[in-house]
Amino acid sequence: MSGYDPRTGTGIPTEPVGSLPRPSRLQQAYADYDEGRIDKAALEAEQDAAIKDSIERGKATGAPIISDGEQRWSSFATYPITDTLAGTGLAPTLGPGGQFFAIFADGHGRQLPKLERGPFSYVNYAADSLRRSLPYAGSTPMKQAVIAPSMLALLYPLTDPVADYGRDEFEAALIDECEKDIRAAFDAGAARVSVDFTEGRLATRADPRNPWTGAGLLPHFIELNNRVMARFTADERRDIGIHTCPGGDRDSVHSADVPYTNLLPSMFEIDAGYFLIQMASERDKDPVLQAIGENLRDDANGVAQTAYIGVTNPQNPRVESPEEIRDALVRAANFIPKEQLGATDDCGFSPFSIDEKPNHGSPDHARDVAFQKIHNRVEGTRLAAETLGVAVP
Repeated sequence: MSGYDPRTGTGIPTEPVGSLPRPSRLQQAYADYDEGRIDKAALEAEQDAAIKDSIERGKATGAPIISDGEQRWSSFATYPITDTLAGTGLAPTLGPGGQFFAIFADGHGRQLPKLERGPFSYVNYAADSLRRSLPYAGSTPMKQAVIAPSMLALLYPLTDPVADYGRDEFEAALIDECEKDIRAAFDAGAARVSVDFTEGRLATRADPRNPWTGAGLLPHFIELNNRVMARFTADERRDIGIHTCPGGDRDSVHSADVPYTNLLPSMFEIDAGYFLIQMASERDKDPVLQAIGENLRDDANGVAQTAYIGVTNPQNPRVESPEEIRDALVRAANFIPKEQLGATDDCGFSPFSIDEKPNHGSPDHARDVAFQKIHNRVEGTRLAAETLGVAVP
């Protein structure tokens, strides 16, 4: 593994979830590429410019570990299977018209493609982007987010089987691909890899508009994620995380109304080393913090789990102060042992490549806000470490 110490520089560990708002110019380039007005080389030039800017500004925040903001991805969920959200570059075994991943509180939805035939495989891996991004980072460690197998399990139709390709066969291939995605990211140079599991909370909502949410899939989702974790040693899993949140797209969420206690006891059954947990935007924090403290494991098949508490809200343009962030972490330490406490952002700042960020006024302003929030997260985490007497390596 990387040998990266997540406590470096801040005492209490802190890291981002992954995505950053794409600049307006890049969002227009995606649209132009889908319409055939520019070629892929022109799109990639805009992606690379956004990556370079994201990494330079990320390093300027003082963060001990950064991401490239997922500027080359269609979305956090669909990067392995398509080049754009409109379906350009879609994997050949997939077609349009799959299940809705989520219907958000503002009424808009995000629909997945559907598996039409086997065999299933990724057409893109997270490491493909990471290898191109690392030279911009220099000596600053980078993390990489990957999508959970439980999310991509929704590519298989809920009730109608795929001809000559059963669900078990599909899910076996999916587990192989997810393991490959994680290993390739580490091999490329990622210091940490987190698995996006935003569908976990949504799986207990039972929204009649979105049938999979009422199908009781959470236990199966936990099983799928643990099948991946079982492929890694305890030492490897110390650097593998799980991210949960109530979603984030166009400054709206999909499952904030679902009680967190529906998810948390099951989520900590996943044998990951750490968890990135939305909290800044949670209305009633103390019961959730208590549930985290009660379910966080000292021994998850050889790994002591760490809970990274969300201290910034990417859906709200108000920038949290370092002191506010310090206070949130000190409050969390009443429920979670300080040795198992970390800090993060509630969610990626723009998990989908086309995101107007309406509460912010524009994606460009939202980028500025995101880096201010990250800077304050780092400073507030240092202040919390001082307050709680946590040594800074």
